[in-house]
Amino acid sequence: MKCDVLIVGAGFAGMVLAERLASIGKKCIIVDRRPHIGGNAYDCYDDAGVLIHPNGPHLFHTNSDKILEYLSRFTKWIPAKYTSSSYANGRLWSFPINLKTFEQLQGHECTTEEMEAHLAARRIRIDHPSNSEEAIISQVGWELYEMFYKGYVIKQWDRHPRDLAASVCQRLPIRTTRNDLYFNDKHQCMPAEGYTEMFRRMLPPSAEPLLSVDWRDIACHYKHLVYTGPIDQFFDCAHGPLPYRSLSFEHQSFGPLCLTDGFWQPTVSVNYPNDHDFTRIVEIKHITSQVCNNTTIIREYPKSEGEPYYPVPAPDAAVLYEKYRLMAEQMQNVTFVGRLARYVYLNIDQTIAMALAEFEKLRMKI
Repeated sequence: MKCDVLIVGAGFAGMVLAERLASIGKKCIIVDRRPHIGGNAYDCYDDAGVLIHPNGPHLFHTNSDKILEYLSRFTKWIPAKYTSSSYANGRLWSFPINLKTFEQLQGHECTTEEMEAHLAARRIRIDHPSNSEEAIISQVGWELYEMFYKGYVIKQWDRHPRDLAASVCQRLPIRTTRNDLYFNDKHQCMPAEGYTEMFRRMLPPSAEPLLSVDWRDIACHYKHLVYTGPIDQFFDCAHGPLPYRSLSFEHQSFGPLCLTDGFWQPTVSVNYPNDHDFTRIVEIKHITSQVCNNTTIIREYPKSEGEPYYPVPAPDAAVLYEKYRLMAEQMQNVTFVGRLARYVYLNIDQTIAMALAEFEKLRMKI
């Protein structure tokens, strides 16, 4: 086989680059070990007829009009507000922390000023938090940190919050209003017909996908390689394996007699920071707008082995990644792009922005 660009990975980064490169007449071949396009954002209908996200929930949210306009070439949108709860001390709490959470703690209606005064009296003064524990206690103090964050982080990452970068917990908003949405972005929506259909429309006719295939096992002559997989695996773990966190998923479906207003739980996700082996239960039907008598929940169990989902945001991992980054810099005909190839947590819009930026570089030299 011959092509201008061989693209390893059919997730957002690979698909965006395939579509953009094809738009300027470049022949691309996309290779993925999985039997489908879309990477972790792949969605499908299960045996209960419910549209699910098998690899964890993916809500599209962005402040970028440019990113939204780009994806709108391939899909229409439905509005979607991601709501979450946390199960602690034997009950459900509004989460991320907001005025509703504070009112639950106090047992009566409160004002923003009362919540701000409460937090001010309990937060630990740390001007420049250096880890996730400091990031939270400097905002809400020890009580709420112990209730909602510490146990969840330890389960999710198998590390204490003080051993992880401050950014891990700083991603979650803490509000003194009744805004209980998970994100603050200007645009919060879902592809009207699902992610998989959007990816199908994004796939250019000239980009041949090879699925259930390892890219090293094919004979292909190419001018340039786009690699979106784990960067350490590209270099055969020459400096040792980078740490990743993986997940296993437990699916359970329910019929209408088990549901309240069509749903099994009150929000899209419910965190379990201190009880059970799983970290959360997700009911994606809350944001797909699917009309269906059944529903499906998915429990997420973090683990160390398996499909890599999350780079570990810790100082020792950053030191090891730097060795691979320097090796990648020496590769003249290889572009490393995406969460695993850059060893960084990225939202969907950030991944797309990175891929579009790399396209602008590639179009000048291929």
